[in-house]
Amino acid sequence: MYELGVLDKECRQLCDGIYSKKDTDAISRALAFAYNAHQGQQRKSGEPYIIHPFGVAVLLISLRFDAPTVQAGLLHDVPEDTTITLQEISRSFGKQVAQLVDGITKLARVRFKKAWFWFGPPRAQELPAFERQAETLRKMILAMSKDIRVVFIKLADRLNNMRTLDAISQDKQIRISQETLEIYAPIADRLGIGQWKGELEDLAFPYIYPKEAQLVQSLVGKELRRRQQDAQKARKLLYKFLTKEHIPTLDIHSRIKHRYSFWKKYEKYGRDMSKICDLVALRVIVPTEKDCYTTMGAIHTHWKPLPGRIKDYIAHPKPNGYQSLHTSVSGPSGHVFEIQMRTQEMHLESEVGVALHWHYAEEKNKGRRFSLKNPARIPKSKLEWIRELAAWQKNITDAKHYQNDITYKFFKNRIFVFTPQGDVRELPENASPIDFAYAIHTEVGNHCVGAKVNGKMMRLDTKLSSGDVVEIRTQKNASGPKQDWLTLVQSSAARQRIRSILNKRKRMQ
Repeated sequence: MYELGVLDKECRQLCDGIYSKKDTDAISRALAFAYNAHQGQQRKSGEPYIIHPFGVAVLLISLRFDAPTVQAGLLHDVPEDTTITLQEISRSFGKQVAQLVDGITKLARVRFKKAWFWFGPPRAQELPAFERQAETLRKMILAMSKDIRVVFIKLADRLNNMRTLDAISQDKQIRISQETLEIYAPIADRLGIGQWKGELEDLAFPYIYPKEAQLVQSLVGKELRRRQQDAQKARKLLYKFLTKEHIPTLDIHSRIKHRYSFWKKYEKYGRDMSKICDLVALRVIVPTEKDCYTTMGAIHTHWKPLPGRIKDYIAHPKPNGYQSLHTSVSGPSGHVFEIQMRTQEMHLESEVGVALHWHYAEEKNKGRRFSLKNPARIPKSKLEWIRELAAWQKNITDAKHYQNDITYKFFKNRIFVFTPQGDVRELPENASPIDFAYAIHTEVGNHCVGAKVNGKMMRLDTKLSSGDVVEIRTQKNASGPKQDWLTLVQSSAARQRIRSILNKRKRMQ
């Protein structure tokens, strides 16, 4: 079942119709390399380790990423878990793949402090500090990922790991699930990957909120069958009268609301089940934007709309680019349900987000299809969420304001550095170990005599980079800050503290 030949055959079948033969062979070669590198290793579940990177690659193929991204997904754990180096990967698969793998290796350090998770979610008094750390880690993941494909690989890695979370210890389950809810699902949402965001949340939900998850299972179990029957009846009638009115439809299908999303809405409406209209919603896929509005008009002539429940995300897209037209109506069975109208491209974007723009292109005589050209280009309008992460939780309303901003402004002149315990410190670009020491504590800075960076002793004028692990060496009888330290530090806080000590010395002379 897990033999290389079996996995390779499945991989090639998945690649068929998406990648060229050359790219398929390159992906197959990476699979064989990863298979041999992880030979003899097992996951906590007892399965051969290769099943994890293979699962990551399957997720990336499903979103039709370019071949180097899929190769990196297959190889992402090789430098960390085997004796094979990044240089060997570069020689075998090229600089681009090696850089993607290196990006994932660095992101492996990004995690919540374990101290939060001994008793489940953080307590109320801890929430402000917890939320600050969550936001810092979100920013750090994006800042460290010079190539945004690294973020997609990391999301696929996390999703595959969440699917097998039952095989690890309870404290790890809680920590990883909380990271998933607070860091990775929001990033997936910002990228517009609805299908990954929903699954990440649903997989984490029962580990963090077990009682609430059981309640949702009970509520949904009682109500779901009836609402599915109502939706099926409405779907048939909808097809009938849209056809009669000559409104073109590409598809009408139902979707079931994700459990975690249901719970949040259930809490929002004071646990009133009757106010949740979209446990099962109908989606109408039509050819054009105009057809969306025509369809809604036709629906409202047959079924009475609920006042205040029309949401026009076509005219006013969500920050992540989501577009759709929503209405809630009293349907044929007398029960209220939601109908969503969107074009095929809007639907694809709601499922796979900016990944849609990786490969979507027109090719002569082939119509619209996914092509694997220019993988690093994403439309500027789709990167608003990453350019202004200072407003992470705010709606972005003025798209033109960011139109000409082609750099990640929020991360310009910022780096993120780790303590050996895994804490994160945000510093200015070109910061030195002295900046880091003062970011830990004034006394640590004042008594700093040396620093280890990524396990090696380095000079105090070393320029730090995002992802570095820094250990400050101190001495109780250290002479303290020197005048030349002012030329080495970049942070105003460190500069102020050094000046304060130097001025104090002058006054005492």
